Amino acid sequence: MSSVCPFAKAACADGGCPVKHEKQSRQQAECDDKVDTKSNDSASVDGGCPMKHEGNYNKHQAECDDKADTKTNDSAVVSPKCPFGYDSHTFKLGPLSCMICQALLYQSSKCLPCAHKFCKACISRFKDCPLCGADIEKIEADTDLQVTVDRFINGHARIKRVNADGQEVDGQKNVIYGDVSMERGAFLLQQAMRALRAQNMESAKSRLSLCAADIREQLQTSDNTSELCSQLGAVLGMLGDCCRAMGDTGSAVTCYEESVEFLSKLPAEDLELIHTLSVSLNKIGDLRYYDGDLKSAKAYYKQSLDVRRNAVKEHPNVSSQVVDLAVSLAKVADVDRSLGSEDVAVDGFQEAIECLESLKLDSNEAGLEQRRCSVLDFLHGQLADKHTPVSDSSV
Repeated sequence: MSSVCPFAKAACADGGCPVKHEKQSRQQAECDDKVDTKSNDSASVDGGCPMKHEGNYNKHQAECDDKADTKTNDSAVVSPKCPFGYDSHTFKLGPLSCMICQALLYQSSKCLPCAHKFCKACISRFKDCPLCGADIEKIEADTDLQVTVDRFINGHARIKRVNADGQEVDGQKNVIYGDVSMERGAFLLQQAMRALRAQNMESAKSRLSLCAADIREQLQTSDNTSELCSQLGAVLGMLGDCCRAMGDTGSAVTCYEESVEFLSKLPAEDLELIHTLSVSLNKIGDLRYYDGDLKSAKAYYKQSLDVRRNAVKEHPNVSSQVVDLAVSLAKVADVDRSLGSEDVAVDGFQEAIECLESLKLDSNEAGLEQRRCSVLDFLHGQLADKHTPVSDSSV
C-alpha cells in the first residue's frame, strides 16, 4: 500500500496533498520564467549571496502576485510571497538548495578550490565537483550560508493572513500574522523526502525532527487532535526509518513506539492509518528479533497481527489487507518456530497460505498479485525449510 502525505488534509484548502502540488499555475510559471531569464545567475551555487538578486526578483514577483491576488481577493488567505520562490505549491530549487540531493542545504559545505556548495553528506561521496568537475582538494564548512538556511526555515512558519471577517483598516484589509505549522510541516516533509531519496539521512532526520516538533506544539493548542495525531504518527515512523538507516537502533525503536502510541489513539477506520500502525509495530518486532529478544519480538508481531485481523474483518474486500495479514501470520509463526513451538508455527504458516490461496485478484491488481505470489512461495518454502527467518521488510 503506497504511503500518503500526512499533511494531505491539513495543508491545502482543497484537501490535496501539498507534496504532490509541485507545479504552480501557468501564470505564475510564466512569471518565474521571465525572472529566471533576467537573473539566471541568482540560482547558481558558486558562493554568491542568496539575497543578491532579491530586489529585481521581488519587483517582478510583486507584479505577478498582485495579479494573482486581484483574482483571488475573495479568499480569506493572502498567498505567501517568498523572495526565493519556496512555497507550499512549488518547492522549487533555489540558491539555498543542494544540487545533489535537491533539498535545502544541511551542514552546508564548500569544496575547494572551486567553492561550489553542497550538503556535507552529499559532497563527501565525490572526489570531483559534480558541477564543474574540478578536483576536490578540501571541504570546508560554510557556517554563514547554513545560518541563512536555518533562518529561512524558521521564518517559513509565519505567513500573512487576512482576518476572517474581512474588515478593512484605512482602506486595506486587516492583515494579521499567525503560526501555520502545517504549512511549514508540508514544506519540511518535502525536503526530508528529497534528502531520503539521495540517502542523506542526517538532513532527512533534521527536517523530520523539526516537523515533529511543530506538530507536538500544535497538539497543545489545537482541537483537531485526531488529524494531528495521524500526522505525527506518520512523521515519527519516517523518523524511525532514518535512525534505523543510521544505525541508531535505540532511537529508531523510540520513534516507532511513539508512532504506535499516537496512531493507537485514533479510530481504526482509515486503511492507511491501519497500515502505518501495523508496519510500525512490525518494525519494532524486527529490531527486537535481530537483537535476540524473541519474546518481545513476538509481542509486537502479535499486536500487528491483531490490528490486521480486525482490518480484514472490517474490510473483507480489500485485497491488500489480506496480504498484510498473511505476512503478519508468517512473522508470528517464524518466532514461534525459533522459540521451539514447531506445531504452532506450522499452523501459522498454513493459515497464511490458506489466506493467500483463497484470495482472488482483479486483472488491474498485477502488482499485488506479484506480491501475493512472492509471499506464497516464501510460505511454502518455510514449510519445507525449518530454519529460514522471515525476511525483514516494510510490512
